[in-house]
Parts: sequence; C-alpha cells; structure tokens
Amino acid sequence: MAEKQSSFSLVPKIINGGIAGIIGVTCVFPLDLVKTRLQNQQIGPNGEKMYNSMVDAFRKVYKQEGFFGMYRGSAVNILLITPEKAIKLAANDFFRYHLQTKDKTLPMFRQMLAGGLAGLCQIVITTPMELLKIQMQDAGRVAAQARLVGKTVPKTSATELALGLFRQHGILGLYKGTGATMLRDVSFSVIYFPLFATLNDLGPRKNDGSGEAVFWCSFLSGCVAGSTAALAVNPFDVVKTRLQAIHKAEGERSYSGIGNAFINILRYEGPTAFFKGGACRMIVIAPLFGIAQTVYYLGVAERLLGIKRG
Repeated sequence: MAEKQSSFSLVPKIINGGIAGIIGVTCVFPLDLVKTRLQNQQIGPNGEKMYNSMVDAFRKVYKQEGFFGMYRGSAVNILLITPEKAIKLAANDFFRYHLQTKDKTLPMFRQMLAGGLAGLCQIVITTPMELLKIQMQDAGRVAAQARLVGKTVPKTSATELALGLFRQHGILGLYKGTGATMLRDVSFSVIYFPLFATLNDLGPRKNDGSGEAVFWCSFLSGCVAGSTAALAVNPFDVVKTRLQAIHKAEGERSYSGIGNAFINILRYEGPTAFFKGGACRMIVIAPLFGIAQTVYYLGVAERLLGIKRG
C-alpha cells in the first residue's frame, strides 16, 4: 500500500494544472465574455435583443468597450483559475489512480465516477470565481441597457464586489449559485474526462517508451472532448449564469432557484434559450482544454522540479 501511495506525485500535477489554466484562460477569455453576455441577455417583449449573434456581440463589445473591455473580469479568473484547474485535473488523476481495479484497469463507470468527483472538488473555487467573473463580464451590457432608459450604473471592481457580498452575507455570499455550478461541473467532468481518455488512447504513442500519446493527439482529444461536454451541459451553464447575475438590466426577470430558472426560461424564451452561447462556449472550451491537456501531459512541472515521469 505504501508503494502505491508513493508512486502518485500530486504536487507536479497541481502545478501543471495551474500553468495550463493560466495559458488557456488568457487565450480564450474574450470569447468567454461574449458567451456570458449572450447567455444573460433576455428577449424583450417585442423581440428586441442587444446582441443578435456571437459575431454581433463580439463586434459591439469591442466597438463600445475596446480591447481591454474584452478582458473585463479576467484578473479574478486568472487569479483563481490556477487552483481551479489544478484541483480539477489533479483530482481526476488522483481518483482515476485509486479507483483502478486489481488488474490496473479502469471500467467506464469508474472513469465517470472519477470525473464526477473531480468536478465536485473544484466547486469550492469555481463558484466564487464564476460569480465575480460573471458580474464583471456582464457589467457593460447592464450599463448599456441602463443608459437606454436614462439611468447610470456605477462602476465596481471584483474586489469591491467580493467585499460587499462578504459584508452583507458572509462567506456564503460568495457561493451564490453553488447548486447550479455543481450541476454543470459534475456533469461536464463525467462526460469530459472519460471521453478524453478514450480518444487519447486511440492515437499514436511517443517513441520514448513512456506509452503516452503524441502532442497533437492530446491536444485534439482535449478539444473534441471539451467541446462535446460543453455543448451537452450548456443548459446547466445558462441557468448557472442567470442565477449568478446579481445586477439585472431594466425589466429582466430574476429567479429563485434552479427549478424556477428552468421553468421560467422555458416558458418565456423557449427550449432554444438553453443553448444560448452554446457555439461560443464550445469555441471557448475546445482550445481551453486542448491547451490545458497539452501542457499537463507535456509534464512542464516535472521538468521544472526535476522529477522523472513514470
């Protein structure tokens, strides 16, 4: 048993996850901002919308808020993405390792269980990170809607927002939407990790005898698995985004919980509303996880720490 424990190096896996997260977020954050804007906008009584499509949203945000406006909320995301991705990727490896059968195989159900447990572990970081990020990303849309009716919305920072929530509601104020975040992230991980492992195992191996997949195989496997899982759980992501949006535009509906959000979105906006930002989210998640898995499987941390990969 002692030998089994010592053969699993957790620290480099955490570092790899953190490095992968920072690189991935920096590359895809503008698309993530557009995704949030699309998911949060509600159709007016006469069918009016601020953004008609992903391209339209991207163009309007860039025109109205500039290049740096596309990165609004990125600071909190980059700060917290390191522990979030580190927990997610390392926890999945940890559970996959310890859920192996006696003959060192991992049946599909155990792969899904490992992924689900990894998704469950990450919400301690993901929930406050997403809550703060969404407010910052959606601030421009809310402010623009307010200007149309002659009102102004004061600017705020993620720090001010976090302190305000903490003062009003305590630490639980930062965990608004935990149930919806759990629903999205556990479901995503149940789909993503087994699918990635399956696709990654189909590709050619490196010539160094390590048995690991070649660079492009890990990257493409991460892209395909990530985009597939992202589309599958997009309805949960829409509900989570709506529930975590503290500041609404004039006349927009609020929701009392997950069930209430599902019912009212379906009633007033139809089933297609659950796939708002779906294409954008797929474009975001594909390179994010492709980059993450590539950095992770390249073993950057092991090289930095001088650890020989097993």
